[in-house]
Amino acid sequence: MKKVLLTTTAVVFTAGFASAGDMSMSGSIDLTYSNFGTGSIAGGDSVFTSEADLDVAASSSSGSISMSGTLELDEGGNDAAAVTLSSGGFSMTYDANDVGGLSVDADVGNTSPAGVAYVANTTADGEGDAYGDYSLSYTAGGLSATYVGDDDSDDSVLTVAYASGALSLSMEIEDLTDTYIAAASETTTTSVTYVTGAYTIGLSADDADDWDASVAMAAGDTTVTVAADEAEVFSVALAYAAGDITASASQEFSEGDDTTFGVSYTAGAVTFGAAYDSGNTGFGDEADTVISATYVDGDVTIAGKANNQDEMEVSVSFAF
Repeated sequence: MKKVLLTTTAVVFTAGFASAGDMSMSGSIDLTYSNFGTGSIAGGDSVFTSEADLDVAASSSSGSISMSGTLELDEGGNDAAAVTLSSGGFSMTYDANDVGGLSVDADVGNTSPAGVAYVANTTADGEGDAYGDYSLSYTAGGLSATYVGDDDSDDSVLTVAYASGALSLSMEIEDLTDTYIAAASETTTTSVTYVTGAYTIGLSADDADDWDASVAMAAGDTTVTVAADEAEVFSVALAYAAGDITASASQEFSEGDDTTFGVSYTAGAVTFGAAYDSGNTGFGDEADTVISATYVDGDVTIAGKANNQDEMEVSVSFAF
């Protein structure tokens, strides 16, 4: 895909009028005792930390153009969150280095959805991070289009999708420089999903000869999914949800033979969870085994978790 040159001009007229906008505030206060790591970064000594966040959101829809934005206030400083303009089926969002659709992994060797190796994200917290600056989208009936761009690298992703009844089609065009990946990449991926009765069939392929195929069958509270890809990696996944219990498990049949398992149980105000992923080798939530528990008392939530890397975290928080 040729480099997309995009120039956006915003013109704002102001005059004396009575405001028809809406404003709301929300926030949270959190006290944590933890040595939990993040992604590829191990946790250190257990320490207490506290956070206080206040978000002031405002929106206006008095005319044909709607606008919304949020001011974030916390112990790290003040910042403007996403600002969105919309009119009819068109919308524009600006949120510096925080728009999804463009994201970079923390470690060399991890790959993008197109299978391209990323370079190290040395400024990150050990986990993947979005770095898009703005998005432009348009929706009309079953057709939608979204463009995500980054000012620093000129990376971009254009996605066009169409849905009609049981059929969904999409095309994603990635134009990535070597700023965040090992080599520049221009990849187009086409996907199709079709639902017939209890079955959902999915196919996707790109012009780099990568492909994925899956068939999911839903029967009551259980869904079974069988999948394969160009690397001859076959997998079987099982998902179950009924009442207070949700569970999932999957098995890959390849050189790695990755196995995953997860279960969550809620009993009144208490929720217990456990997750295992043999392919995870990191820290924090990226460890291969993580157990957790949460207790809700009115507006206050007490949460705890631990992993097989001898890391733990306990937090007390409330939101308002």
